[in-house]
Amino acid sequence: KHRGLFLVQHSMKAIVGCLLLCAAEACAFLAPSFSTRGTSSLEMISRRDAVISASSLVASVASVPAANAISACPPNSNNCVRASWSPPSSTSASDAANELRDALNSYPQGGQEGGKVDGGGYSFVSDKDGNFVLEYKSGLGFFAKAFNGGKPFVDDLVIEPNGSAFEVRSSSRVGDSDLGVNGKRLAYIGNILKEKGWSI
Repeated sequence: KHRGLFLVQHSMKAIVGCLLLCAAEACAFLAPSFSTRGTSSLEMISRRDAVISASSLVASVASVPAANAISACPPNSNNCVRASWSPPSSTSASDAANELRDALNSYPQGGQEGGKVDGGGYSFVSDKDGNFVLEYKSGLGFFAKAFNGGKPFVDDLVIEPNGSAFEVRSSSRVGDSDLGVNGKRLAYIGNILKEKGWSI
């Protein structure tokens, strides 16, 4: 999913760059200027100067921050939950990330409801600059054998900062229904953050 968004963003940059460089080629022809005597004259704009100007414009386009990468859940999805969590306004970005990390680590490795929810545990895939990606495993035993070739069902939790808030998405990789697992997971973590004054 993230790779797809990455390719789209860079494809757009490539298209913009191509258009600007084509414009630079056109600008390499004649452009009007005025001499010191006030009479109109024409001077050639060098190809090098035109390309440098176009490259500067491309760089400014590339420097525009990308929109939040977390996609919305599919319509009528039964195995995906999207949320937005906000720390108290006085909380710094680093403190908010630390509080969020503590809440994530407070989730029981044995899962909830006697292992019926996330009984296979969880692990951090990435943790950098307030961006978190975790994997949770559920559906051990009968359900794994009957519906997933004996393998546990894996859910992905993705969290990214978006201004003063954090965008959250918990979704199952396979299946049409998660039996409420993603929602229960976010509710558990969200309640920990609520106790610290977060808006959930």
